[in-house]
Amino acid sequence: MEQDVLITGGSLNGACLALALARAGMRVAVIDPLSDAAQGVPDFDGRSYALAAASVKMLGVLGLWERIAPEAQPILDIRVGDGRPGEGAGPMTLHFDSRDLGEGPLGQMVEDRHLRAALLAALAEAPGIRRIRGAVAAQRTEPGRATVILEDGQTHSAPLLVGADGRRSGTARRAGIRRQVTDYRQTALVCAIGHERPHDGCAWQIFLPPGPLAILPLTGNRSSIVWSETAAQAAAIHALPDAQYLEVLRPRFGDFLGEIRLAGARHTYPLDMSVAESFTAERLALVGDAARGVHPVAGQGLNAGLRDVAALAEVLVEAARQGEDPGWPLVLDRYARWRRFDSGALTLATDGFNRLFSNDNPMLRLGRDLGLGLANAIPALRRGLMREAAGLSGDVPRLLQGRAL
Repeated sequence: MEQDVLITGGSLNGACLALALARAGMRVAVIDPLSDAAQGVPDFDGRSYALAAASVKMLGVLGLWERIAPEAQPILDIRVGDGRPGEGAGPMTLHFDSRDLGEGPLGQMVEDRHLRAALLAALAEAPGIRRIRGAVAAQRTEPGRATVILEDGQTHSAPLLVGADGRRSGTARRAGIRRQVTDYRQTALVCAIGHERPHDGCAWQIFLPPGPLAILPLTGNRSSIVWSETAAQAAAIHALPDAQYLEVLRPRFGDFLGEIRLAGARHTYPLDMSVAESFTAERLALVGDAARGVHPVAGQGLNAGLRDVAALAEVLVEAARQGEDPGWPLVLDRYARWRRFDSGALTLATDGFNRLFSNDNPMLRLGRDLGLGLANAIPALRRGLMREAAGLSGDVPRLLQGRAL
């Protein structure tokens, strides 16, 4: 065995885990069916991520942020409100102002093409990381190791196998880990827009009856849109020509950005919640969407995955320094216990917010508006919610504090 850890899935979470472990002296192999050319995105295609402040600190420790920072847009304010198509957000909004937190921006918006390019470059440069192209056909556990067999017949082994291969994780399925899946019967429409007026670094989350609408600031006079509709309505909207698509989008959030235009490709993806019943198994750990895929209502999908990565990396590096087997059940249990509460709370929160706000019930609307107004009026509560959104609350792993392992 030439490596301490095998990672299946070399996208964002898998790549960050490989870098974190390699920087601490561990030997890592990353198995990915996609080539660099397939993963690279030379032109803007509309995809972007809202990185919490803690995630930005982690990328800094991994040597990635200096590559990304020139292309990032700071999130200085977040506004959350109820709304209806044609009316925009209602008068009762929850406002997070980064100046109240006193720790810089609440987060950063980064386009997928910039984050992915930085990760690919860092992986290529990092010693201690072996990259293997191929798709996994089978896996097994044996005394002291986990082994994967690729479709071309190659076999690779390590004391620990980590699944970072997404919501439909083959790694989890082959290990017999079942998933609890909730179909929201919603579809997210994703695009980027250019607009006449500046966004001033403000991110909006407007809850409309069919589903939430996020307006997230990008560099220049551009914003990323993640817009949820019922599955049937989303399919009809996505089929429209660009001009008619914009005619449907404009009244969803009003005219505070002035005239808008499309600035990149349009995408859709179905929304569900997919949670693994266990984050670990024999000589196996799961991170990111392989462990838990949530509704994008709070923009926490990638941030939750990076929190998994930071916690698992810290557990494995400390175990290695103590001479422990990284696949030992007690080592993996430390990771599972660390992430269990935080991950469960996130799952319940995103599911609850979507169910509570994705309707037009007058009594629920009144209660929601009063709740948002109350939270906004209590400074201590508002600051606590801001710290949670920035990823700075709870038992924060070292990497997310900006500290090396």
